[in-house]
Amino acid sequence: MTNNHGDRKQILGRIRKALKTPAPKANQHLRHSEGATATEESRKVSVNSAATPGDPSTPLVPRSAQDDVGELGHKRQFKNQLPVINDSDTFRQWLPQVGETWDEQAALFASNSEALKAEFVLCENEDDLIHKLTALKAECGWKKIATHKSTFTEKVLSQMDVSSIHTDGGYEIDDLESCDVGITECDALIAQTGTVLVTTQSAGGRALSVLPPHHVVIARREQLLPDLTAAYALLHERYKSTFPTTISLITGPSRTGDIERILVLGAHGPKRLTIFCV
Repeated sequence: MTNNHGDRKQILGRIRKALKTPAPKANQHLRHSEGATATEESRKVSVNSAATPGDPSTPLVPRSAQDDVGELGHKRQFKNQLPVINDSDTFRQWLPQVGETWDEQAALFASNSEALKAEFVLCENEDDLIHKLTALKAECGWKKIATHKSTFTEKVLSQMDVSSIHTDGGYEIDDLESCDVGITECDALIAQTGTVLVTTQSAGGRALSVLPPHHVVIARREQLLPDLTAAYALLHERYKSTFPTTISLITGPSRTGDIERILVLGAHGPKRLTIFCV
């Protein structure tokens, strides 16, 4: 008992000592290894300013805090030392191959969706979309729909006799959680992985595609893209320097296999995902 009490006092003493140690200031990322001073370590992590950007021999590590201050004591603006690769073919050679034609890409997206337990529905036109969406409503017994205001969603939902709320102008969380389904547009469909790309701007905010138990996505055929490289290029072109606050890659309904490796759908979001493409 005495030894245990002594160990407890020793541990508490170390904790008190640690609490009195000042925290490092922001941007001070100096690492101290045994037998090396802070100055010596900062030399190790400094990036050679004369190195060529993108050169494989250039160390891809941040500069030290000392390097971040100029001769006159003014703070320099920290610049990303990582190389920028603009050649999309460089990335594509590492990723799964995708067909060249739209039909091949649609078939791949459908195959991936099925494997992910999502539903991919091709529609001939908007009338066919409304017909199939109305049939899905009857099948699922939707009583209340959550959506966002856009020309496309408004036109589709105007044909459906069901109560709805919109997330664009503010809403109560309980009201959104009580909805049977969330219907959104998207930025793109990615054939390579069967993924739906959504942002806060394209899908009515952060919660609409997450809280309702069923997520329905409405997309147009021209939004089907071959791969992730094309998707990131689209985001860069569309939003430039004003990226949305949230960008989500939705690959199948929410799932987990944490407990005894048993797949459970709807663990952290919608249990069902249906994608209509018109």
